[in-house]
Amino acid sequence: MNPRFQFTALIFDMDGLMLDTERIARSAWQRAMSDWNATLPDALYLQLIGRDEQGTVAILQEAYGEEFPVRQVRQRKQQYFEEDIVRHGVPMKPGLMELLDLADALSQRKAVASSTETEPALRKLALAGIAGRFDAIVCGDQVQNGKPAPDIFLEAAARLGVAPEQCLVLEDSEPGVRAAHAAGMLAIMVPDLKPPSEDVEALAYRVLPSLHHVRAFLEETVGAARDDLPE
Repeated sequence: MNPRFQFTALIFDMDGLMLDTERIARSAWQRAMSDWNATLPDALYLQLIGRDEQGTVAILQEAYGEEFPVRQVRQRKQQYFEEDIVRHGVPMKPGLMELLDLADALSQRKAVASSTETEPALRKLALAGIAGRFDAIVCGDQVQNGKPAPDIFLEAAARLGVAPEQCLVLEDSEPGVRAAHAAGMLAIMVPDLKPPSEDVEALAYRVLPSLHHVRAFLEETVGAARDDLPE
């Protein structure tokens, strides 16, 4: 692949990539599970990252049995999560605003493709003050198949009016990187709680440690003039 690759759109995951919410979600899950006298080991929680509701329910039912009230527990988890972000706000990942500014300076179209359902996703983006920074927002309940299926990224590209091969995906999760690859898109992975497995790392175009590094990488590879970039 030519290091000075061309793309016309950026597609951002949300939780764990732009918003530093995975630790809040983990705590909310653990509180909710304890309400049913159950525990959620970290290793099992990591399997939930990047999954939509259907995928989450399937993983937890396999672990705890068909009779375990997964959807009730998930609703309680969402209650605890909402209480936390209303009280304390939605933390953003370092470097996000600078990266969004760079995308604007480069005239890149931008979309969000999040496994979270529409209502809570829009609420989080609004609380973070970035909902208006995107040309399209696609959520997990708006597509038939969740990540690692490519549906959500293909829908985001369609809404942006951009061919899949002209999209660059930014993801923190393994299901997200697999979905981007299946959609025929390049993916830069910025791992959050879980480092990538060898096979997922091989699928990613780059694995970078932070959004600051993503910004620097894009400045260099796109070859934008320094004077045109935001300070």
